[in-house]
Amino acid sequence: MVVGDIECADEVSIWPLVAARGDVNYIKIGARSNVQDGSVLHVSRVSKENPKGHPLVIGEDVTVGHKCMLHGCVLGNRILVGMGAIVMDGAIVEDDVFIGAGSLVPPNKRLESGYLYVGSPVKQARPLKDSERAFLKVSADNYVRLKNEYLEEV
Repeated sequence: MVVGDIECADEVSIWPLVAARGDVNYIKIGARSNVQDGSVLHVSRVSKENPKGHPLVIGEDVTVGHKCMLHGCVLGNRILVGMGAIVMDGAIVEDDVFIGAGSLVPPNKRLESGYLYVGSPVKQARPLKDSERAFLKVSADNYVRLKNEYLEEV
């Protein structure tokens, strides 16, 4: 289900059972990003306490794993959000980051570029290896290819 103010750039794929609700603020998804099965994308409304609310912005070449929850956060480019991870309002994830499966990124937390983060709440585990950095783009490219294969079958 995709409803509300949602902008998807070229080659984005949104997989079965995703709920993307841009109903009280906007969602932007950058080129070649993918949101996998069962994930929830939502936003926070504008209020007196929060004059801009919290839109959801996903950069380019981002892989959002199965059953993730992204709520009013900002994700940079080349990020992998592991299965079942939760990223909360006001969190900012810089470019080139792995978030481990099942991790919780608390409100307003900033994740620095170039690291693996794991846990609940997340902690910086270690710098990414060169092979892991390369995989961030490979993962996004694989989902573009898979999307195109499915579209050819229809």
